[in-house]
Amino acid sequence: MIELEGVPELIDPVMICAFEGWNDAGDAASSAVAHLDREWKGEVFGALDAEDYYDFQVNRPTIWLDGGVRKVTWPTTRLSVVRTGGTEPRDLVLVRGIEPSMRWRSFCNEILGFAHELGVELVVVLGSLLGDTPHTRPVPVTGVTSDADVARTMDLEESRYEGPTGIVGILQEACAHAGIPAVSLWAAVPHYVSQPPNPKATLALLNRLEDLINLRIPLGELPEDARAWQLGVDQLAAEDREVAEYVQTLEEARDTAELPEASGEAIAREFERYLRRRDGQAGLPGSGAGGSGTGPGPGSGGRGDGPGSAGPGSGDGSYLRETPGNRPQPPRQRSKDEEPAKPEEDAEGSGGEDA
Repeated sequence: MIELEGVPELIDPVMICAFEGWNDAGDAASSAVAHLDREWKGEVFGALDAEDYYDFQVNRPTIWLDGGVRKVTWPTTRLSVVRTGGTEPRDLVLVRGIEPSMRWRSFCNEILGFAHELGVELVVVLGSLLGDTPHTRPVPVTGVTSDADVARTMDLEESRYEGPTGIVGILQEACAHAGIPAVSLWAAVPHYVSQPPNPKATLALLNRLEDLINLRIPLGELPEDARAWQLGVDQLAAEDREVAEYVQTLEEARDTAELPEASGEAIAREFERYLRRRDGQAGLPGSGAGGSGTGPGPGSGGRGDGPGSAGPGSGDGSYLRETPGNRPQPPRQRSKDEEPAKPEEDAEGSGGEDA
């Protein structure tokens, strides 16, 4: 049994998770959870034992000085709680860390143990991947779930992905085994400008999360950071003719693919999102429907260069169950490991435009 001393009784809690590494292109997902923690002044109440899950030769601890005293920070996953307040308050449990090096099932069981103890009603796992998407267009954000009922009630894609997965996919599958509704939100980061940070992708994830859990999220300076990012990438791309031509090719392909979306249903959906955000956020750039944001800043992408969507479950019953200087690079021939990730067979990597 997990003891949670000092944690108040939570109101309709939702657990939001993000993990640095394979599932975090441009640090977009981990930056989104960090933004929530910062804006709502989250209070850390728990951390997983780093010895159990991390290879310190892969994720090395760091030494720092605190008033002349040397201290060590170990790579781990921490949990914090934020109280959002407002007329319809809803508390969030934030899980932020590094993709574990080992014992993934035990790792997920620990997180789900916290979820059960805190009465979490929904788990949302954020991820970002590299894709053939132009930086000049809204960031595609796709929501998927492996639960058919959740897909139907929340109007999400049902995951059909088969193949390698990351901790995001494993945690989502563990939630399904434990009977906890779980959703993953994926943002596509341009593969040709993949260095972190990518505030435009982070903004898109937060806006989609806002729609999903019906909670107004303070954006702070993020829209301005996103705009600066896009202007910076525009300038770098303009200096290289080959890159500029490649970006134009991606734009044409994207615009052509989206023509069928200009339907009455799509317009109505966007208008509904606008009405939800009109009070207090009407003038914010990047806060439009689906929230792709309008701009970026120094290139982004980085450590997460692969898919992380929910893969097939192991089905072995081992999960917790129902118990209490960034220059854009021109296109080149990439090796298999470098190819832009497209999980969910066009469900997580290309569809679900969130703009």
